[in-house]
Amino acid sequence: MTEQTPSTTALESTPSTEVSNNRIFAIKTTSKQERTVADSIKKAIDSKATDINVTAVIVPNELQGYVLIETSEKLNRIEQLVEKIPHARAVVRKGKDEGEKSSMMLDEVAHFLIPKPVVSGIEEGTIVELIAGPFKGEKAVVKRVDSAKEEITVELYESVVPIPITVRGDNVRVVEKVSDMK
Repeated sequence: MTEQTPSTTALESTPSTEVSNNRIFAIKTTSKQERTVADSIKKAIDSKATDINVTAVIVPNELQGYVLIETSEKLNRIEQLVEKIPHARAVVRKGKDEGEKSSMMLDEVAHFLIPKPVVSGIEEGTIVELIAGPFKGEKAVVKRVDSAKEEITVELYESVVPIPITVRGDNVRVVEKVSDMK
């Protein structure tokens, strides 16, 4: 099963019988290879290449270079898994001699599991660049933000007649915020 949200990708694996015993470990990966590492972990588990039990693999977009895994296994077993996965570098340890305390609690990573609205941080007057659609590459000024639909209405900079264009929030890149202009 694969579940995707704008800010997180989660790959679920075998269901766990005891959720309270599960730990969450952070795995350091090669830059831009987070999804590859997550797919490799899932493939290794599905093909029975390893007997390590992994409940979920999480790839938060905000946490570049890391993959989070939920498991009931101990640290040394996760390190064995990391050795078999290409582009997986190491299991992150909290301290020098932390050992099993290197796992995280769910409340430490819960904010990665809640999708953020695409239009968060965009407000009226913000200058954006359209990154998709027929006006790709054009700069525009935000005139209205609809958080419920995750859409924004913009007017192109270089347009002779100001025509409002409604686009999805993920089709724009913020160039200059209103607070930066003051």
